Amino acid sequence: MNGKELVLSALNGKGTEVLPFIPRLDIWYKANKRNGTLPERFRNASLRDITDELGIGYHAVVPDFRDNLFEDDDIDIGLGIYRFRAIPYDVRLNNIKKTVDRDNGLTTVQYSTPYGTITTKVLYDDTMKKSGATLAHVVEYALKGVDDFKALAYIFENAEVLPKYNGLEELKNYLGERGPIVAFNSLGASPMHYIMKELISTETFFYESFDHPDELHELKESISGYFYRMYDLVVKSPADIILSGANYDSSITTPAFFSRYITPELKKQAIKAHTNGKYLLTHTDGENRGLLNTYLDAGFDIADSICPDPMTSLSLKEIKDKFGEKITIWGGIPSVSVLENSMSEYQFEALLNSTFESIGRGDHIIFSIADTTPPDAKFERILKIIKKTEEFGPVK
Repeated sequence: MNGKELVLSALNGKGTEVLPFIPRLDIWYKANKRNGTLPERFRNASLRDITDELGIGYHAVVPDFRDNLFEDDDIDIGLGIYRFRAIPYDVRLNNIKKTVDRDNGLTTVQYSTPYGTITTKVLYDDTMKKSGATLAHVVEYALKGVDDFKALAYIFENAEVLPKYNGLEELKNYLGERGPIVAFNSLGASPMHYIMKELISTETFFYESFDHPDELHELKESISGYFYRMYDLVVKSPADIILSGANYDSSITTPAFFSRYITPELKKQAIKAHTNGKYLLTHTDGENRGLLNTYLDAGFDIADSICPDPMTSLSLKEIKDKFGEKITIWGGIPSVSVLENSMSEYQFEALLNSTFESIGRGDHIIFSIADTTPPDAKFERILKIIKKTEEFGPVK
């Protein structure tokens, strides 16, 4: 079975010839390619070449945020607006004036509106490039206080979202049947989560939630139209799976917050995805204790990047038993396990054995290294995971 067939079969609870292992290798590959430290036999190989040689599927869930077509495609990242080849939409910001300044990897953008000026600062420097990261770091958030609410509302109310499917078609042609095509919607799973994740620091978000709840909810309503227009285009794209929302933590996206602002939105998105013959995935990397019931209520199909103990407090068995056949896990192997400076060989072998013992017959799981395979991962450990999945045998 090819990578795409393995994923879709796992999602539907059907048998597979082998236990699926489709690891996220993009950051590992980019960092080692740039630094000249890829394994010798892969020094001149593409990531696609490597996955083919290893006999594993191609993980294309989290996009390459730096795979830009034009130089200025990254200037609106401080507003949570991304532009890369495979994104299925394009955003145009109308009726505002932008001023852009670049200085040694720091991009400062000022957005002039009738209600004031919004300033963002985003960093993407050589250190980040060497690490393989493609997602820039926000240094100065757009929303700093109550004076910014109306200006930001104006920006998003005047945002135009247009379909752009050619990049996904190119990706589909490039990957073939190596893995499913995943369309990026947003790192925010809902309008309120979008504000929390993309526009404001965590600390300021909670202050504003207490000090100016009405203004915060008005901004949420202003962003909602933009958010729904975006999703309506994504769900019609030539993708198999939709990625919506990322990086939850029960201390920040608390069960109460998730149930109020994220669960109902993901539920609507899941219904719309299913109606259009697609699956909904959300990136559940983080501390998930207390959130599993809210995930089940949300009705999405894939919990991507599940990271169990020792990096979080939940075991893979606890999560797997809770999800049952309702949610498919993509992840399950903590990234520290492939790092020699974090785990000895004995500890790695013990964790690997307990991991495979915890999954029962292996249904509804696609193994991956969560959140991602780190640049310093010991390659021999990746090979051992592959061997272990082969030894597990078919999933029936």
